[in-house]
Amino acid sequence: MVILKLSSVFIPVIMVFCGLWVFTSKCKHLLNTLLSLEFIMLGIFFVMGVSISYLGQEVYFVLFFLSMVACEGALGLSLLVSIVRTHGNDYYNSFSILQC
Repeated sequence: MVILKLSSVFIPVIMVFCGLWVFTSKCKHLLNTLLSLEFIMLGIFFVMGVSISYLGQEVYFVLFFLSMVACEGALGLSLLVSIVRTHGNDYYNSFSILQC
């Protein structure tokens, strides 16, 4: 029982830190950055779900957070499609402030 409680606390924290590490490392593609942001949000969602279930509170805020994360993901993918259509790829090196 204690191992289950410890794993439910440490796994989401490890998820968030792994997502932050990938986000801050030298990524060449915009898609990798967007996927790491979604992984961070999934870890935060997991932390919120576990903490609210331990407290015995309502889960409306968690559902609101999940809907905001889904909207953020859709917005990120639409920006990715727009950038790929205008620039031809999603490399960071090919972007210029003067072109946008």
